[in-house]
Amino acid sequence: MPAIPTIRRRMLGAELRSLREGLGHTADEMARRLGWHQTKVSRIENGRSGVRIHELEAMLDLYELTDPEVRESLVNLARESKGRMWWTPYADVLAERYTSYIALETEATSKRTFEMTLVPGLLQTPGYTRAVINALAPDARPEAVDALVNVRLARQSATLRRASPLNLWAVVDEAALRRSIGGPHVMLKQLHHLLEASEEANITLQVLPFASGGHAGLMGSFTILQFPIRSDLDVVYTESGVSNIRLERQSDLATYSRVFDKLHTAALGVTPSRKFISHVVKDLQ
Repeated sequence: MPAIPTIRRRMLGAELRSLREGLGHTADEMARRLGWHQTKVSRIENGRSGVRIHELEAMLDLYELTDPEVRESLVNLARESKGRMWWTPYADVLAERYTSYIALETEATSKRTFEMTLVPGLLQTPGYTRAVINALAPDARPEAVDALVNVRLARQSATLRRASPLNLWAVVDEAALRRSIGGPHVMLKQLHHLLEASEEANITLQVLPFASGGHAGLMGSFTILQFPIRSDLDVVYTESGVSNIRLERQSDLATYSRVFDKLHTAALGVTPSRKFISHVVKDLQ
């Protein structure tokens, strides 16, 4: 599996790009002066390639960075980006696009998500997750299904139960609550879990009811991930049946932020959403 850029690697690349641009040089120019392949500096700046410490030191010298504290912070970023990630043991069952997503999600500080058909992954119970995987991949080996369920649980732990938990704001279409994934027993557990999760300080859960009619999210589910320090690293993920599309342009981020604002305005408030979910529970009993 190819190396997946973590937010640390992307932060380092963004800082190096800023230093280079401050000198008025192109990435190709700097690569030539360092004696590297012409694409190497660009790949480091884009987070697609790691950088050895001695290579980083050479770049910082060329970029005329003398501040010892800033140099040390960039060296630390380079070291941290090489660390073993929690999903490494599951590499054989994870698609690259999924690994890329969880690598960013794990280090995000905030996540805004709109879900049309399913309960958000970070709020799923093991039984619900297993039923979703079996529906999407009916021929998957049992051990592969077990591994993917474990990955989902590890994702939840790495984001919602870390020292500084992810701030999750989810707007969920009523369809995701009404669709009986795994049968009534699984759905009841899932809905009760949603009610419990909605009480957490870092989780905002809103329901978009059928009664709201047409809405800004009719084209499908999407997620906006936000990161500390540099807002230019924020990303949008949209979903289709075969892939996740990653959008990083500021215009795309602005567009999807406006869509999310319209969705959460059209959705029920937090307390009415809990009452709505409770009514769905009663309908299932």
